[in-house]
Parts: sequence; structure tokens; C-alpha cells
Amino acid sequence: MARSRRSWAPLLLLLLAGPAACAASPADDGAGPGGRGPRGRARGDSGGDEAVPRHDSSYGTFAGEFYDLRYLSEEGYPFPTAPPVDPFAKIKVDDCGKTKGCFRYGKPGCNAETCDYFLSYRMIGADVEFELSADTDGWVAVGFSSDKKMGGDDVMACVHDDNGRVRIQHFYNVGQWAKEIQRNPARDEEGVFENNRVTCRFKRPVNVPRDETIVDLHLSWYYLFAWGPAIQGSITRHDIDSPPTSERVVSIYKYEDIFMPSAAYQTFSSPFCLLLIVALTFYLLMGTP
Repeated sequence: MARSRRSWAPLLLLLLAGPAACAASPADDGAGPGGRGPRGRARGDSGGDEAVPRHDSSYGTFAGEFYDLRYLSEEGYPFPTAPPVDPFAKIKVDDCGKTKGCFRYGKPGCNAETCDYFLSYRMIGADVEFELSADTDGWVAVGFSSDKKMGGDDVMACVHDDNGRVRIQHFYNVGQWAKEIQRNPARDEEGVFENNRVTCRFKRPVNVPRDETIVDLHLSWYYLFAWGPAIQGSITRHDIDSPPTSERVVSIYKYEDIFMPSAAYQTFSSPFCLLLIVALTFYLLMGTP
């Protein structure tokens, strides 16, 4: 009988310890009232099994991996975050003489991409939009003058700098020297340097407050056309000694398509050359006396 009681004793102890064991089970998942951490190890204990990763640690690992995958290049550097730049819209010459005025200087039949110099203008609301292009790696400009001579002129220039940008600048001709003016009436500026050409587009108000260096474009002016090299973003002397000018004053309200042949195509159009050709032809037809 005593032996039978001894065999039941471990079973009774196990049954009595069951509720206590169940009550202590939450300590395995986290810190309990006794301040013990995962798997019953006290906080700060260095021994025992490795701790089970917490939710925040798992999230941090996921976020780090996602950032590395999404925002880092193969070299481990962040990708550039500069906003996309719209490409420069090509100048349309089909509209010349219709919805905008144009000046072309160069080879007969040239356009904005092949002329030595090209300029267009058109009214847009209270502004005038100008498009300029020239065969140069420096600058291209248009001047508004009361005569056909350089001096006392309002000038807008598109300058290609050493960083590859094309900036629109305002100048005032003091004699043969172009002085940069900080007050710049240009707006909506854009420019590009491609195929060894400087091309730009900008708007300028028709009416401006009275200023010696800025003219009102609602009045008619002679247009001076010039282009040339630049050194460290600063303009230098124009390419040709006598840059072309408009034959008469230009009105922004009248759209024309005017072509001016460059020097290379003016050889047989000068009066002297024509007279020489006529004399030579007459001589060949009549024979020598």
C-alpha cells in the first residue's frame, strides 16, 4: 500500500504544478511582471540562447534592404534626384512670314539649323517671343537700334558658358563695347548648345518702364544681328567685321520672312560683278577688233 502511494505522488505533483506552468507561459513570448525577457531570461542577461528578433528589428531590416534595392546604384551611391528637363523644341521655319517674322542670313534656302544666323519673333499676349540660332560655340544676339550703327543699342544675347549652359543676358552697347546690364527683361528662358550651334528662346515684354538701356518693342527699330566666340562665358568680338542688319525698321506686328545672303553668296549679286560679267560676255560675243 505504501508503494502504491509512492507511485501516485509524482502524478499528483505534476497535476498540481500544471496551472502554475500554464500561467508562466506568457513569459516565453515577452517580458512578464517579473521583468524577464524572451525565453525567461532576465533583461540584461548576456548568457542563454540568442534572443528571438523583435518586430521592429525585422521591419528595420526590410526597410534597409528596400532602400538599398530602390534608391542605391550598383556602386552604392544614391541616384541623382534632379527633376527631368524638357527637351528644347526645334524652331519651326514653316511658320515664317505667317505666324511669326524671320530673318535668315547664310546660304540660300537655309533654315534655323543651317543658316549662319537665324532670328524669329512673334507676339504672345503682352510679350514678344524671340528665337535665335547661330553657327558658333559662343554667343548669338540681336540688338534694337535707332540706326544701323553700333552704339546706344539695347541688346539681348544668348551666351554659351563653360558649364555647357546657355544663358540669356542683357547688354547695352556703349560705342563698340557691350556692357552687361543687370536688369534683364527676359523671361521663360531656354537654350541649348548642339552641333556647334547656340540656340535659344525667350520672351520679353512689349512695354517696359522708361529706361535708357531698354527700349519699347511696340515701336519700330533697326535690328542688329551678331554672333561670335565666348571666353569663360563672356562674349568677345563678333565673328565678322560688319554684321548684318535689317534694311529697314522692323515692326513686331508685321510678320515677314527675310533672307540675306552671306558674303560667300554675294559675289555675283554685287553691281560691280554684274557689270563685269556683262562686259565680259559682250567682249566674247563681239570678238576682238
